[in-house]
Amino acid sequence: MLLGTAFALSGPNDRQITDPKSVTSQQNADAKAVPVEDLFFTRLISDAAWSPDGKAIELSTTLTGRANLWKVEANGGWPTQIAQSDERQHEGQWSPDSKWIAFTQDKGGNELWDIYVISSNGLQLSNLTNTPDVREQAPRWSRDGKWLACIVKPKEAPSYNIAVLEVATRQLRQLTHENDPQYTWSIVDWSPDGKTVYANRGDLVGADADIYAVDVISGKTTNLTAHSGKSSHTGSSVSRDGRQILLASNEKGGFENIALLDVVTKKMSWVTDTQWEAAPGEFSPDGMRFSYELNQDGRGDVYLSDRNGQSRKLRMPEGINALEGAQHFSPDGKSLMLAHAGSNTPTDLWIYDTSTNQARQLTHSALASLTPENLPQSQIVHYRSFDGKTISAFLYMPFNLKRDGSNAAVLYPHGGPTGQSEDVFNRTINALVSRGYIVIAPNPRGSSGYGIEFQKANYQDLGNGDLKDDMAAVRFVLDTGYADPKKVGVTGGSYGGYTTLMAVGKYPQTFAVAVDLFGPLDWFSMMKNSDPLLQQYIVSLLGDPEKNRAIYEDTSPSKYVANIKAPLLVLQGENDPRVPKEETDQVVDMLKKRGNVVDVHYYPAEGHGFAKRENQIDAIKRTVDWFEKYLPTGAGAKTASGGR
Repeated sequence: MLLGTAFALSGPNDRQITDPKSVTSQQNADAKAVPVEDLFFTRLISDAAWSPDGKAIELSTTLTGRANLWKVEANGGWPTQIAQSDERQHEGQWSPDSKWIAFTQDKGGNELWDIYVISSNGLQLSNLTNTPDVREQAPRWSRDGKWLACIVKPKEAPSYNIAVLEVATRQLRQLTHENDPQYTWSIVDWSPDGKTVYANRGDLVGADADIYAVDVISGKTTNLTAHSGKSSHTGSSVSRDGRQILLASNEKGGFENIALLDVVTKKMSWVTDTQWEAAPGEFSPDGMRFSYELNQDGRGDVYLSDRNGQSRKLRMPEGINALEGAQHFSPDGKSLMLAHAGSNTPTDLWIYDTSTNQARQLTHSALASLTPENLPQSQIVHYRSFDGKTISAFLYMPFNLKRDGSNAAVLYPHGGPTGQSEDVFNRTINALVSRGYIVIAPNPRGSSGYGIEFQKANYQDLGNGDLKDDMAAVRFVLDTGYADPKKVGVTGGSYGGYTTLMAVGKYPQTFAVAVDLFGPLDWFSMMKNSDPLLQQYIVSLLGDPEKNRAIYEDTSPSKYVANIKAPLLVLQGENDPRVPKEETDQVVDMLKKRGNVVDVHYYPAEGHGFAKRENQIDAIKRTVDWFEKYLPTGAGAKTASGGR
């Protein structure tokens, strides 16, 4: 059933191929290199939540250089710090009486999260779980404020499970017990009467998932979206009366669309019919409306709909507009809290008045040096890959370039591989582009955002078809006439680091320099040393390591290290549980033995990605300096480090 006037939008098949010669570099007499420090003194904001009394908004922000809990008055003003720690704090959730905030904190980037509660004035702090070898995440208050639902995963376990935590006694009781290592659980919400926790059980690549009702007393699970074959059903919110669940499903042609699920009849009513990917938000406090997001080619918009499926897009600037936090409706239901970011605009919180359709900016993160006038705006380009597939990419053109084939270019592959390059504020990209480097960030096969078939197109083929798509992005840049084919670099993190290693190993004649941030080198060593959940994710992408041994070998960068010619810098967190430092140790040792130009820097008390401001700054400075040393543009000399 399709509700109301749910609309059909154009999709990936309607993308038009971009003529490389149509790309231009804008003139800007005031353009200059952005100081790296300014990029990270522009604070990061995440995990915001509206207090139930409507007076304040809690958020995690790096105002002091650490992602800690702060709150800001709902009408605006300077934020007040609630919790101070050298460790990162996320997933803040207000108690129903607005007196407490539950949040998660790990140690040194190890991702072994504990659940804490802190009073809203910051004076009383308690670690409710205190389990050094277990992850507890995604706390969600019951409506009476006595319990927290959460997900739990022991360090050596492959799957998350659902648990409930009694706040007063700190007793945690696990409700589900997953037996299939390829599946894991996540929280949807409590039922209004507190007797049921609704949860998602899905595979690790998002191809197959169902919504379950989990009885809080017995742990009995009831599948509400049972289906044949593989399709995904992922819930996000329960209506106030407990009768409906807001969800996204890819049953409609393999693309994520929004639907409402009747909890009693188990029938779904479709809200959207699109070949772009939609993500569910939450119900309004009165349950009469709900929100969702639509991702169109790496740019995002927010929609508001009633329960009849009458939807409208919220008017916001171009870029990524997203629903922020798990409590983004104001308690009176009149406003929505959104996060907005663009390629030249850092993330900030906005408050959207749904009655007037007016938005006001609540936070202002950017320093004076980081204005849209100083930073080039991204553009979406489309090109054909080796087999005719249409591939999207974000292209960043520096100001004031001449179309004379003399400029340097950088390939910037995203992480994942089930991820997406989006139109967001990327600090590394802005540091490079402001110094004269053309940057292209593709969405090759295997990326999310383009339907499940495109996402599955690199299964058991990592570093091959997707890398060819990336190489076609390099060809697109060269065809613009701006870039020198001898002045091409590559850098990325996580799977982007893997792609960096594969690129310089399989195409050594193309790349003049590379920076790898915590990228896997060898899938067999990853299967021994990485977190068990990630090991199962690798299996979901490559198959059984014994049966598919040749695939594991052929898709490991270690097979191609002997071909590497480009000077390589590797940056790695010492506590990374996903891509352990042994991966970096191996590639550095192998290249040193061969006499290659290679350098490495390890960051103590950092995990998968760098959370501490001084390390974030250092990593980008090292990246920029490495590029300027081995791939100079002439535009950014003496701008990266030394207070620059």
